[in-house]
Parts: sequence; C-alpha cells; structure tokens
Amino acid sequence: MSSTELVGHSGGAALPRTPRILVVDDEPLGLRLISRVLASGGHDDVMATSDAVRAISIARVSKPDLIVLDLHMPGFDGFDVLEGLNELHSEDEFVPVLVLTGDLITDTRRRALALGATDFLTKPFDNSELLLRIQNMLRTRFLHLSLKAQKGEVEKALTRRDSELEGARIELLERLALAVELRDTETGRHMRQVGHLAESLALGVGLDAETACMIGRAAPLHDIGKIGVPDGTLLKRGSLSPHQLSVMREHTIIGERLLSGCDSPVMQVAAVIARYHHERWDGKGYPDELSGNAIPQSARIVAVADVFDALVNDRPYRTAWSEEAAIDLIFAGSGTHFDPEVVEAFASLDWVAAKVTTQMRCAV
Repeated sequence: MSSTELVGHSGGAALPRTPRILVVDDEPLGLRLISRVLASGGHDDVMATSDAVRAISIARVSKPDLIVLDLHMPGFDGFDVLEGLNELHSEDEFVPVLVLTGDLITDTRRRALALGATDFLTKPFDNSELLLRIQNMLRTRFLHLSLKAQKGEVEKALTRRDSELEGARIELLERLALAVELRDTETGRHMRQVGHLAESLALGVGLDAETACMIGRAAPLHDIGKIGVPDGTLLKRGSLSPHQLSVMREHTIIGERLLSGCDSPVMQVAAVIARYHHERWDGKGYPDELSGNAIPQSARIVAVADVFDALVNDRPYRTAWSEEAAIDLIFAGSGTHFDPEVVEAFASLDWVAAKVTTQMRCAV
C-alpha cells in the first residue's frame, strides 16, 4: 500500500502525492518516537533533525509540506525556528507548522501563533491524535497548493484573453488604417514599413526592446485620422488650397480622437503619435507648433519614418523619389524638421549607411 493510500485510510480522503515532513526536536528519543508514529501512518518521506539551526537550511532546500516542531529547545529554540521560517516563506505560501509543547501558558501559545504556528499538540501526545492533526493540516496544505495552481492557470488564461483582445483591437484599427491607406496610396505597404522603420529607429536612440516594439506597433496607425479627410482633398493631384491644407492637417486631431480614451498602452502611444507626428523640431509643424523635446519622442521617431517612406512611394500629387534623394532630405532636415538624435539613428541603419557609402564612391 502506498504512502498516499495509507494517509487516506487514517482519516479522510487520500492526498494527491506523498507529503514531505520535517521533524525538529532536540531530544533523539522524541525524534525516533515521532518518526515511528509517522511511519505507522504511512508517511515515509520524513526528515528529522535535532539541530534547530540546521532545520532552517533543511526547510530551504527540501521544501517540506509540513513541519513538526518542538517549541522548547536549548539555545536556538522553536520560536527562533518559526522566525526563520517566516523569512524563508513568502506571504502566499502556506507550510503548516504543528508545534509540540508541554507549556500550557496562554502567552506562549499566542507568541507561537503570532510567529506562524498553525496548530498545537500538548506533550505527552496521543499517537492517533498526532496522525489525525497532521492529516488535516496536510489536506489543507494540498488544498492551498491546488488553489494556487488553479489561480495561476486562471491568471494565464486571463493574460491570454487580454492579449487576444488587445490583438483583435489593434488588428481592427490596423485594418481601418489600411482602408485609409488604400484610399491614398493603393497599397498598405506604407503603414507596415513605417512601423518597421520606427521600431528600428526607437532601438537606435536607445529605447528598450519592449518600448521600441510598442512604438512599432502603434506607428502604422499614425494617419488613421485621414478617414475624416474628403477624397477631393486627400486624392487631389497638385497643390492644395489653403482651405484644403487646413482640412488635411485636421487628420492629426481626428486620429488622436479615434485612438484616445483606451486603457491599452499601445493605443495610448498611437494616439500621441497620431497627433504629433507632423510637428517639427524647429516648431514650424502642426497642429500645436511644438518644438524640440516638447514633441513626444515617439512622434519624433515616427516623423522620420513617415517622411522617408512617404517620399519613396508614389502619391497622387507626385512620383516616388529615389531612396538616395529621400536619405539626403532626411539628413538635410536634421535640427530643423527632425530630431538630430533620430536622424543619427537613421544614418546608423545598415542599409542607409550602405547607400551613403555607395553614393560617396560614385561621386569620387
């Protein structure tokens, strides 16, 4: 018969696995007695020590499911052991401690309970009562472990659900942005490329990978506000009138309104980018004419990515520029249109550096 089955027969349902028990008593005779009683009850994974100091180390390494502790020992006593166990175990960890004591003084029991004792058994104890108390405490221990595991699974499920909801929300908005992009460029390439380039630039200016990824995910939504711009303005071939230019610039504010108010960190970043990605380093941008570091960094990053990729793609009012010409414009705008730090990160990208090197060789 297994240890688990024996424990089950001693007064309740079987435990899910063989429990590990640590017995601490300074008297060798007491240790042998308790070990024999536990063995008779089917507990064969028992550690015993008469060294109270060593008991803490054993508990740290072996992680017992229950501790049987003699309270009164010379020197480092049961109270000291209880204090050591408190430092060892986290607040959400339940390791029951059955205290053995011949002391019936109320203050002693209160002190032990305050230090984390779970139950008491008065010496000399009845063997059957010892097994029954241990059985009940172990049942509570395993119930706690089961609930903790279930809580972990629920938290994982909730995290997966939140991630799926976040993904669905972003996908919905990206498809809306794609619909806007298709009105303007006949391709969704621009929004995807802006996201990739923005993430690379974010890493280039020293942002951590998580923040850079968030900016990369938010960047494709930068022009979502164009959904509110009439076709006659958005698709006009040639220069815009002052009124049409004013209408076009409203897409930054419309975009922020569409994206703001969400709890999602990505959506919050996207709302900031949507409003401020047309601001300029020198303060001559729109809609708020911010300058320098007053412009949110995420928007300063996307400004470079957006302008570069827009230049190398056809627009209703012009044909695409060469990559070399677009790179030159980005460099020329450092300190006026663009944040110099972001331009420096752009220049450090391998493919940009390769283009510049090729241009220099051709010039020679």
